[in-house]
Amino acid sequence: MSSFAASLIAWQRCHGRHGLPWQVADAYFVWLSEVMLQQTQVATVIPYFERFVASFPTIAALACASEEQVLAHWSGLGYYARGRNLHRAAQIVVDLHGGAFPSQFEQILELPGIGRSTAAAICALAYQQRRAILDGNVKRVLARYCGISGSPAIKSVELLLWELAESMLPQSDVDCYTQALMDMGATLCTRSKPKCALCPVQSDCVAHQTGRVAELPTPRVRRAVPERRSTFLLVMAGGDILLEKRGSAGIWGGLWCLPQFDEEEEWLEYSQGWKVDEQITLPVFTHTFTHFKLHITPLLLTLAHKPPGVRQAVWMDVDDALAAAIPTPVRRLLEGL
Repeated sequence: MSSFAASLIAWQRCHGRHGLPWQVADAYFVWLSEVMLQQTQVATVIPYFERFVASFPTIAALACASEEQVLAHWSGLGYYARGRNLHRAAQIVVDLHGGAFPSQFEQILELPGIGRSTAAAICALAYQQRRAILDGNVKRVLARYCGISGSPAIKSVELLLWELAESMLPQSDVDCYTQALMDMGATLCTRSKPKCALCPVQSDCVAHQTGRVAELPTPRVRRAVPERRSTFLLVMAGGDILLEKRGSAGIWGGLWCLPQFDEEEEWLEYSQGWKVDEQITLPVFTHTFTHFKLHITPLLLTLAHKPPGVRQAVWMDVDDALAAAIPTPVRRLLEGL
């Protein structure tokens, strides 16, 4: 075993994270946690994970649930395609594997929403198989330890990091080593203010020895983030709110949303003929997605009566709406009511 792997395993056993709710020998729990942890912090994931497994304790229970039930449990966690893919994958596992999560890497990789690193993490953590992971935290650890320049977003750099990840795997204790890599990146070898003094491999770390910790990994070239503007209608009548269910595609696919319009003429046409008792423009706020920023102007319309024939929309009690599958900015607005 290399000194790198041995040092990380020893550090993990003494100082790594233990007792997380998904740290059990259950492939379903490992899979669910790995999907939830994509682009999301551990502290945020824990309550979602606990609520999710309380409602869907097995893959079969998840497969039998409706997509709306699954997305309601995912509401506020973001990146909703993860929840839709999780649901579809559970149905595939039930149909093709009798509800038992597959243990073969290739079969895991075929499931929706699972890439190479996630499949490898499941194999290593749930089945103790010798597979290398390469998530964002691991890329940072390896780039610093091995002194790799160039952004990991560049294909050639990513391939080099994969080669290093494969070559540095120990022959045994792969589950402990894999967890150590994750924990190192999350708690010590962080993006900013890394705790190098506590690092078990600092004496061999190229970035630490050459004073390049702040430079590595090389950041990707940031493009200007596009900005968009929309009006969200909060249409209230008798204590109920008007919501529309989005189609399955898109960022908020399958979620209940407020009517959204990019141009004033659009919402004026949409609300034509309504008897509006009160109209209030609420403060503009910004919701940031991965690839763009959305500046939202909330417009509160209080109606005397519910108008008939509103397109693909339903009236919900506000409390029921808060319990439904709604995106974060909609939840923020409804909680403000």
